Amino acid sequence: MEHDLNLKPLALEGIEDKRPLVIAGPCSAETEEQVMSTAQQLANNGIKIFRAGVWKPRTKPGGFEGKGLEALPWMQRVKAETGMLLATEVATPEHVEAALKAGVDILWVGARTTANPFSVQAIADALKGIDVPVLVKNPVNPDIELWTGALMRINGAGITRLGAIHRGFSSVDQKLYRNAPMWHIAIELKRRFPSLPIITDPSHMGGRRDMVAPISQQAMDLGFDGLMIESHCNPDCAWSDANQQVLPEVLDFILDRLVVRDYIETTESLNQLRKQIDELDNNLMDLLTKRMRVSREIAEYKRQHNMTVVQTTRYSEILDKRAVQGQLCGMSPDFVKTVYEAIHSESVRQQVEIMKI
Repeated sequence: MEHDLNLKPLALEGIEDKRPLVIAGPCSAETEEQVMSTAQQLANNGIKIFRAGVWKPRTKPGGFEGKGLEALPWMQRVKAETGMLLATEVATPEHVEAALKAGVDILWVGARTTANPFSVQAIADALKGIDVPVLVKNPVNPDIELWTGALMRINGAGITRLGAIHRGFSSVDQKLYRNAPMWHIAIELKRRFPSLPIITDPSHMGGRRDMVAPISQQAMDLGFDGLMIESHCNPDCAWSDANQQVLPEVLDFILDRLVVRDYIETTESLNQLRKQIDELDNNLMDLLTKRMRVSREIAEYKRQHNMTVVQTTRYSEILDKRAVQGQLCGMSPDFVKTVYEAIHSESVRQQVEIMKI
């Protein structure tokens, strides 16, 4: 059973309610000069929300872990001199208390913290009775239930101005991306909670500044609500995540060329196309039903002849053949493989039931 979220619009002071909501700033607050230089350039280009990591959880010890409390006055100066709203990551109740005391307007929970329900609950407890927007990043691993659970914990503390940050997922098979987008997980989150704002983090997804623009465009094409982009006054000299940060002027260039498509639920022509999809889906269900019936007949034969359910040679043959066939039809071999793995799994389940008779 799905749990709903009690949500209100983010309603950020001085921020127009339109796509994309843009949050930008350096990965880390390094020095007062670096923070102010970056903030002034971003503000001059129309950015309204300034982000910077004050506390930086690192994968391994020895890296720059942020300036902590020392950096909060720099953030306050940004707000005083530019009028920008402030956003930073919190990972402990102490972070929450210090950030709010310094006037930080938006808090976000990082990917590593989201993965730990104990840590999320501690933050939720620290937020009780406070009206502040909170954004929750997806956990490091592709676990939508963990992501949903973190959102529910924060919402359960009374935080109704809630959003999600889609920053991609870690993978042992890293190729193009630093963190694979796995867009379908964010899309499923949006399906579950249609009024939940989802902000894409192209900096952490791509891991390279040349990937920020295409990932940002893809996020807009998919109908997501905003972008959190790392921008630094001197990216090559950044103390953390240098490769993925862009100059403020480059960010302005990217945003200026972004195509933001309207979200329109239905039109007459779209309805006609959706009717075709529904008819084709019905046909697919009929074919799958017939395929499973044949699988059960095969199971009966295997039972009578004392054969094992899984025939690995035959299974490999199906996967290889259909992957090639799918590619010739313009589909991704990985997609076709995933489909047939699911079909095979259900077929095995039904055949095992026949074997029990």
